[in-house]
Amino acid sequence: LEVTDKEMHLNTKPSIILVIGVNGVGKTTSIGKIANRIRKDGKKVVVAAADTFRAAAVEQLEIWAKRSGAEIVKREEGVDPASVVYDAIKKVKEEEADVLIVDTAGRLHNKKYLMDELNIINKEMPDADKEVLLVIDGTTGQNAISQVKAFKKEADITGLVLTKLDGTAKGGAVIGIVEENKIPVKFIGIGEQIDDMEVFNAEDFVKAII
Repeated sequence: LEVTDKEMHLNTKPSIILVIGVNGVGKTTSIGKIANRIRKDGKKVVVAAADTFRAAAVEQLEIWAKRSGAEIVKREEGVDPASVVYDAIKKVKEEEADVLIVDTAGRLHNKKYLMDELNIINKEMPDADKEVLLVIDGTTGQNAISQVKAFKKEADITGLVLTKLDGTAKGGAVIGIVEENKIPVKFIGIGEQIDDMEVFNAEDFVKAII
């Protein structure tokens, strides 16, 4: 399990974190927790609500942004996600924020949007450090493996966030995922509170499973 480059590489100002994953895996919650961690380091964070197709996704992200002290850029439901990313990049530059976190649409059957968002990021922030984090539900096993495969075709994933590991030593599927894809696990979500996220420790994780 130690392909583990656990640190996030966000050394440019601004840097960007693109968060991807299917609906229901805990994407929005994870964004709130990651924003909170970065804010605690004294950095200014802007969150882009680019999951514009799911009812309540924006409201949910708003709540987590508030909790973490991040600013949010949002538009009305159903608008083109890439336009939200564009607005957010503008705000980040204007306000000299340190990190932009983008919540992408949680669906894979229309890959066009993810491509559009990546293109805008590469065009508007070509030299920014970029992390692409795939959020997966640590309790889903095989299903998680196929999600990694599908998303890997579309984006260059730099790390995984494993959610819903509170109170269970499940998540054994992650060993296969890491082994097969050589993508490090960067964080694990262990509860519902804003501080319930830990940097992944392979040794502790394996001990818990065994």
